[in-house]
Amino acid sequence: MSITVVIQQMVIIFILIGIGMILFRRRLLSEEGSKQISGLIINVTNPALLICSALDDGPKASLRDLGIALAAYAAVFAILIAVGFLLPCLLRVPKDLHYAYQMLTVFGNVGFIGIPLASAVLGSESLIFVSIFNLLFNLLIYTLGISLLQGAAGQAEKDVTIPSSGRLQKLVNAGTVSAAVTVIFYLGNFHVPTVISSALSYTGRATTLLSMLVLGVSVAQIAPKEIFSHPKLYLFTLLRQILVPIGCILFMGSLIDNRLILNTMLLMVAVPAANMPLMLAKQLDMETDSISQGIILTTILSLVTVPVACLFLIP
Repeated sequence: MSITVVIQQMVIIFILIGIGMILFRRRLLSEEGSKQISGLIINVTNPALLICSALDDGPKASLRDLGIALAAYAAVFAILIAVGFLLPCLLRVPKDLHYAYQMLTVFGNVGFIGIPLASAVLGSESLIFVSIFNLLFNLLIYTLGISLLQGAAGQAEKDVTIPSSGRLQKLVNAGTVSAAVTVIFYLGNFHVPTVISSALSYTGRATTLLSMLVLGVSVAQIAPKEIFSHPKLYLFTLLRQILVPIGCILFMGSLIDNRLILNTMLLMVAVPAANMPLMLAKQLDMETDSISQGIILTTILSLVTVPVACLFLIP
């Protein structure tokens, strides 16, 4: 895999983010419009892109490979959880902000950025493995993620909470359902009418542009001083987005010999922080500046960190 391809894709992503910033500043795209587009991505275009990958007529991964990917990616999330508890201590982050760094560590942007990046760099055949990674992400964000946030917010002393029943209901969402449907369609080798597959394909192709427009709106709303004035976030980004992905692929590469599983894993671990922790923190009426700054800074620096990490893609 030529690193030039990865750099080209990251440059394209940042051009599209820049378009989102321009549209927002010229009032052609509002914050409310950005929220509506986010809903469209989460509920329509991302699921369509994933399901399309299961309908391709190309070579299929075996059930054994899917099982290996599931076990490997679960192990990677376990590593990320451990790193998430370790990094704030190493960086001497104030204890009340540990939760923010833990969320930024464990939950990468495997949807908005990960899906289109994997599709462009590794091809549509990688999206079945991206689906597995997204499935685990969605299961963890509504269990571990909410538990971390509630613990940080001192939910025992607050009225704001998310009941266990509501949390279970949230596990059944567009992300988990589309990932599960993708795996089922993939295993069942189902065939759908061309008109359906074409409609899904056209819908899925909108994911990259729409996702980057949303990120552009987020970047445009934060002053540069608030983004770039936190030295610990720079060191965190270096460790989390370069050393951790490289460490994961070196470790897993000694156990697994499937190139596509490993390369997909590297990309999913190398992407910047996800937006979902910010949305959940707002729901719990928590301080969100640290998470917002981390998301924006890791996204901006990913123009450099993702290509560096991808130097370790297996050819």
